[in-house]
Amino acid sequence: MADVKVKKESTDPVDIENRIKALCQQFPHGITDQVIQNDMPHLEGQQRAMAINRLLSLGQLDLLRNSSGLLYRMKDAQTAGKMKGSDNQEKLVYQVIEDAGNKGIWSRDIRYKSNLPLTEINKILKNLESKKLIKAVKSVAASKKKVYMLYNLQPDRSVTGGAWYSDQDFESEFVEVLNQQCFKFLQSKAEVARDSKQNPMVQRNSSFANSHEVWKYICELGISKVDLSMEDIETILNTLIYDGKVELTIIAAKEGTVGSVDGQMKLYRGVNPIIQPTGLVKAPCGLCPVFDDCHEGGEISPSNCVYMAEWLDI
Repeated sequence: MADVKVKKESTDPVDIENRIKALCQQFPHGITDQVIQNDMPHLEGQQRAMAINRLLSLGQLDLLRNSSGLLYRMKDAQTAGKMKGSDNQEKLVYQVIEDAGNKGIWSRDIRYKSNLPLTEINKILKNLESKKLIKAVKSVAASKKKVYMLYNLQPDRSVTGGAWYSDQDFESEFVEVLNQQCFKFLQSKAEVARDSKQNPMVQRNSSFANSHEVWKYICELGISKVDLSMEDIETILNTLIYDGKVELTIIAAKEGTVGSVDGQMKLYRGVNPIIQPTGLVKAPCGLCPVFDDCHEGGEISPSNCVYMAEWLDI
């Protein structure tokens, strides 16, 4: 009868480390200690801990924390070089900030995700800032709070407010100038169409302009100190639509056509109201969303209405 050979699992530290790294590559979002236990049930807890700690100290693994506990994730070579000499707590905070992307993360959320004391987090944040690994950015959503993100990232528009904000202040005059110039361009296009003396349908169609044409016109004017995107111009055009000065139509367009998105193109044209709006529509009460709840002596009343005060300029 032939002898049955039982495969003996390796307990060599190098083999254990290589197997843990292989698991991390297999699961790029991270592995838990339970995953390692299930893959290598023959290992004792101390052997497993020694291998993980060595990989962490060499900067080959990232230590993360989620709702289910600790996660281990393979670290890319570039990040490993940046964090050389940092302790595990500093690496953990850096990883939490990196995961937040260009929207950044508040120190309170860093504390929640890392489970570190606030004093320790503040110390680590100052250290990472001094190394130019991260930066603090003021958010327009909360003027007294800062969000942290990686040093080389461009903050998201939701953080900076985009082109409409400068040092957290809304540039109302700049927005008004853009409103006027966009409307002027559409009006001039409509006038050229009317002067062409073609049939009404052709005149109407030629009075439309896509957002790319309006964007190009604004860029050529040179009235903006910041680079405006097509999305910025469409935001301005939307405000003109709400004001009743511009109308929008959407047509089908070939893929790759300038100004088209997903086979569709937005076209805008300036319009003049046939009749002036009535006084009730001009007054805040005519468009007030809480009109039914407004009464004298109530929480919402004409005497303390901020919209009425603005309209009357008092």
